[in-house]
Amino acid sequence: MEIRKAKLEDAAAICEVLRQSVTNLCGGDHKNDPAILGAWLDNKTPETLRSWIADSSSQMLVATEGDNVLAVGGVMDTGEITLNYVLPSARMRGISKRMVQELEVRAKERGAKASFLNSTGTARRFYLAMGYAEQEPKTGMFGAVVYPMSKSL
Repeated sequence: MEIRKAKLEDAAAICEVLRQSVTNLCGGDHKNDPAILGAWLDNKTPETLRSWIADSSSQMLVATEGDNVLAVGGVMDTGEITLNYVLPSARMRGISKRMVQELEVRAKERGAKASFLNSTGTARRFYLAMGYAEQEPKTGMFGAVVYPMSKSL
C-alpha cells in the first residue's frame, strides 16, 4: 500500500471511495435518512473532486494498492483535515491511521501548528485514539452530529 498525492485522473475512483464509505460505513451517522445521506453525497462527484484535487490551498492524498484507490484524505493549509475515508473492503488494515499521520505531516510542512477536524460518530473513537481532543458535539453541514476535534502538531 502506498500513500501519494491525488491526481486529476483519480477523481472517479476517489468519488467511489467516498460514496461507498459514507453509504456503507457511516450508517450510524446518517441513519439511512435520505435527506442527510443525499446532502452528504451531493458534492461527491468526479467534477467536484477534480476541483478539490486542483485546489492549491490543500492537498488530497490517496492510498493505493496497484491501480486501486483504497482510501482518500484531504488537508487544508490551515491544518484542517477535510477528508479521511476508506473503502469498506479495505477497513481494519491500518490505512486510515497511516493516512491521518501523512495528513498531519503535510499540514505541519505547510506551517500548521495544529490539526483539526469534524469527526463522525463512526470515527470518533479512532480520532480519540490518534490523540485528538474533542469539543462539544454539534450538528454538521449535512445534518448529522459531528464531533469537533483538534491536536497539536
